[in-house]
Amino acid sequence: MPRIQAPTVAEHRRQQEQAILAGAKAILAETGQVPTLAAVGKRVGLARSSVYQYYSSSEELLAAVVADLFPSWVRFVRDRVTAQTEPGQQIWGYIGANVELFVGSEQDVANALTRVVDPSVLQEPMQRFHRELQEPLVEALVAHGEPRPLEIAQLIDSMIVQACRSLGGEHSETSTQPPTEANAQEITTMIRRLIGGYLGLADA
Repeated sequence: MPRIQAPTVAEHRRQQEQAILAGAKAILAETGQVPTLAAVGKRVGLARSSVYQYYSSSEELLAAVVADLFPSWVRFVRDRVTAQTEPGQQIWGYIGANVELFVGSEQDVANALTRVVDPSVLQEPMQRFHRELQEPLVEALVAHGEPRPLEIAQLIDSMIVQACRSLGGEHSETSTQPPTEANAQEITTMIRRLIGGYLGLADA
């Protein structure tokens, strides 16, 4: 049994499980293939038998990745939004957080999941993800005085996706260049030029 380096056994198990999930995500992002339990164990420094204590198969591990990935994306965006007090800055926080995720490995993981997981399994988590993701944006738009917050939220999301695709910031099979922090800066600068005035950003 691996040496426990956490205050409690429960915390140790939580840390180990998170390490396994992180390893599985890294393999998905890099290869686009279903990670084997042996490969994940090697990645995070655990024997395959130790990984089996948490997940009995690659399919079960993939289901855990799905259950973890989308809520973590929502939490990341919500934290960025709630860190601001002004509605315009909250909307900008939402945009910046999503661009950051689009150019990061999380998008690679999401793209890989759409290829290796049955669409019927992903449908409900994806629908819930998009619904929960938009909630803080819609709330900020309402607070900003926007009379059509749902429609504007959809436009903002579409703009983020299109800007990332146009500038090579979204990981996809059709991407011709790898995403970088420079991509994120270029994307947010372009979006800021378009809607900075509407949001009331000081240096727009």
